[in-house]
Amino acid sequence: MNDTRTALVTGANKGIGFAIARGLGELGLAVAVGARDDVRREEAVDRLRAGGVDAFGVALDVTSDEGVVAAAEAIERRAGRLDVLVNNAGIAGRTDGGAQDPTTLDLDVLRAVLDTNVLGVVRVTNAMLPLLRRSPSPRIVNVSSTMGSLALQAGPVLAAYAPSKSLLNSITVQYARALADTGILVNAACPGYVATDFTGFQGQRTPEQGAAIAIRLATLPDDGPRGGFFDDGGVVPW
Repeated sequence: MNDTRTALVTGANKGIGFAIARGLGELGLAVAVGARDDVRREEAVDRLRAGGVDAFGVALDVTSDEGVVAAAEAIERRAGRLDVLVNNAGIAGRTDGGAQDPTTLDLDVLRAVLDTNVLGVVRVTNAMLPLLRRSPSPRIVNVSSTMGSLALQAGPVLAAYAPSKSLLNSITVQYARALADTGILVNAACPGYVATDFTGFQGQRTPEQGAAIAIRLATLPDDGPRGGFFDDGGVVPW
């Protein structure tokens, strides 16, 4: 079997996802750039390759059952296995007109956010699990947010986005428990408030700073934690 480790990063064409892909590539992993937009995906692959990263593009819409299956097949053809899965793709959802005020919550917005941020993670993870099981040290990292913390109650009131991250954290624990007797370590990461188009470039942190915790969890030793929620400071209460 090929000794090169392979990582899939979803939503990797820009922002934190791109920084995670680059960071893993710089550690010697081959990186599958998962993204919906064909042009942006190939531009990201070209940028990574120009920096010396062994990158390849994978068409991936996390809301499409068929697309996710096709992505898994593409990775199997290319690499034969998957060593790292970073579920980074996510959306904030519309906020206009009180769409995420809980008292006027737009259920279509809630459905759309959950379909990407939660159901998308389940779709991708379950499609990739057979490939991850072929790895000697498989890792799954779900990119979450302290806005999903019931303890911290951080950030603005966003009644679709914040609960989607609470649910993602809970799903992360369920995966960790179900896979407790395997070598697959599953954890959630909060990148912090990062300056990307996702935040309107309002955050104080760079994408590279935001990517650091996901990269750390993606490369944990075999005795690393399972089912945890971490940021740069360590364990996040939730």
